[in-house]
Amino acid sequence: MADHYEVLGVSRDASTDEIKKAYRRLARQLHPDVNPGDDAAERFKLVTHAYDVLSDDDSRRRYDMGGGDGAANDFGDFGGFGGFGDIFETFFGAGQGGGRGARPRSRRERGQDALVRVTLDLGDVVFGAHRDIEVDTAVLCETCNGSCCQEGTSPVTCDICGGSGHVQRQVRSLLGNVVTSQPCGTCEGYGTTIPYPCGTCGGQGRVRSRRTVSLDIPAGVETGLRLQLPGSGEVGKAGGPNGDLYVEVTVNPHPSFSRDGDDLLATLEVSMPDAVLGTETTIQGLDGEVDLEIRSGVQSGDVLTIKGRGITPLRGNQRGDLRVGVQVVTPTKLDSAQRALIEDFAKKTKAPGPQLAQFQQGLFSKLRDRFRSH
Repeated sequence: MADHYEVLGVSRDASTDEIKKAYRRLARQLHPDVNPGDDAAERFKLVTHAYDVLSDDDSRRRYDMGGGDGAANDFGDFGGFGGFGDIFETFFGAGQGGGRGARPRSRRERGQDALVRVTLDLGDVVFGAHRDIEVDTAVLCETCNGSCCQEGTSPVTCDICGGSGHVQRQVRSLLGNVVTSQPCGTCEGYGTTIPYPCGTCGGQGRVRSRRTVSLDIPAGVETGLRLQLPGSGEVGKAGGPNGDLYVEVTVNPHPSFSRDGDDLLATLEVSMPDAVLGTETTIQGLDGEVDLEIRSGVQSGDVLTIKGRGITPLRGNQRGDLRVGVQVVTPTKLDSAQRALIEDFAKKTKAPGPQLAQFQQGLFSKLRDRFRSH
């Protein structure tokens, strides 16, 4: 086989740019669309193969060391296969311009998905919330409108591959020398080049920018939940379709309320006299004031349930409940008169001493609900 350097007409110490320029010059002269002769077609294959070897640093180094075409071969000297890609192309490739990869790539690509994080208060979760957030993303270039070209210009058909996006190369195989197809290195498989790229986006068809995204966050969300907004992510190259935007939610803890599914939990401290005599009180809930009636003789661990004052579920409209656990506060500092009253009360009631009570599953369930957030 002819020396690759001689085929391209360059010296053995030629730079990568010199090799590329020599290849492009010869490819223009010998391409089948320009020079249809059989001799030109054969030379074009040799020029393309020489460029494939010498344009890759590893292949060129192996070639200079006497390693044949310089192709990596994990199977030893096994017929000169260039790897699994060449094997596949040998049997299923585009030797006559058909098969896989026969069409040029599209410059339009789908944009990347984006992720933003939003922090909410527990009160926002009851009915949902609206947020306007700033997102650093890729947007369509307004100068070229995604064409990637300067005004008044357009992509030009690649003069190396003739617009197919692929060039042929000759490789050795168990079946002998075969011609396969691979993406054109000049146009990167697009079939066209952009000689005058847009100065604003650099030929990408998109630019980085910050934009405001309006989010309507539904009720019932919880920490770790991700909401998907289709088509709100980054715009793709060359004006390709937008990716998706994902919103990850974090709910801040509340000093007085916690959450159990769609129910809200709270603890109400009640003084001993109010627990004995009963009383009425008003507490400030997450959605306004809540009136509570504390019956006489209420015990620690009792739970007051207010229907429909919990959280609106993520799917549905039946709100959960507000469950308030009672904690009777025993006084720790008494003056002599107060202590005398308590002692007199103890003598008159003749209450039994402390003792184990019968096990009650309900009592432990109430306590568990009260202290679930601890």
